[in-house]
Amino acid sequence: MTDDVLFLSSAQVTRLLGTDAAIASQRAAFTALGTGGADLPGKIMEPSRFDDSVVFAYVSRLSADTGAVAKFGSVNPANAAVGLPTVHAVVTALDPETGRLAAVLDGTALTTLRTAAGSAVAVDALALPGRTELALLGSGTQALAHARMIARVREVTAVRLWSPDPHRRAAAAGTLAAGLGVPVRAADSAEEAVTGATVVAACTLSTTPVVRGAWLAPGCTVVSIGSFEPTRREVDPEVVRRAAAVVVDDPETAAGHAGPVVDALRDGLLTPAGLVPLGEVLTGHRSARTACEDILYYNSVGLGIQDAAAAWAVIRAARKAGV
Repeated sequence: MTDDVLFLSSAQVTRLLGTDAAIASQRAAFTALGTGGADLPGKIMEPSRFDDSVVFAYVSRLSADTGAVAKFGSVNPANAAVGLPTVHAVVTALDPETGRLAAVLDGTALTTLRTAAGSAVAVDALALPGRTELALLGSGTQALAHARMIARVREVTAVRLWSPDPHRRAAAAGTLAAGLGVPVRAADSAEEAVTGATVVAACTLSTTPVVRGAWLAPGCTVVSIGSFEPTRREVDPEVVRRAAAVVVDDPETAAGHAGPVVDALRDGLLTPAGLVPLGEVLTGHRSARTACEDILYYNSVGLGIQDAAAAWAVIRAARKAGV
């Protein structure tokens, strides 16, 4: 193994980790969790006392032939108003044999790709097959990435997009329509976007629900990535009540961090045993959908194993390309 440390920029990470490779990396991450074959220490999330930002740190290791990976960064909700990603981070990877520093990667690009790809894996495992009408809540970096990733695992025939700012949602709808080649409509309300959708992807930082269970059509799959700490809840309790299964990236992490899950456990709507790990669905150890009309709810708070899988996919691609 080379002694040279790789330093990979945002552009390099994006170029080296294509859509399909990103999805494959996340399938590997959750499969490793489902088989008990990964190291996943608890994550650290700490709200700032000075503003509405949140600092976070993850450490994980995917397998014996990939070294430990750590990510350090912050969530800055105010960035959305000026068109910047709300998540910025740096990722470091260590050599699996010696523990020496192997690579430093831009964590913002990696997080965007791995989060959206993880949701695509969930949609592929949980959502009804065939033609899909997608409701997209949010108009930022993650929302656009989610639409592109989900379109790789389902035949998306139309998108309805809502976010609070009418100018931003119109611009995002135009960008997606050009990129996906399907009709994308900027909806006037979250209810208008969600009603009748086959898949709902909530990509906001909302502290109050933007998805209500009363709006969901039979068979709908709801994916939420913004409820990553107890104070954030993109879905209301009725989503949990109507869900035939509540699927999470990791039950222990979700129970401590995911706002709607924390609330549901406290209020008796869920038990810890009722949380279905996505990895166990992928490996066939647990089931989620049992009927076409089932409503499924997937809450992702984000895991270090996702970063580990994505980072090593990038590192291997960089070495193969001679970067």
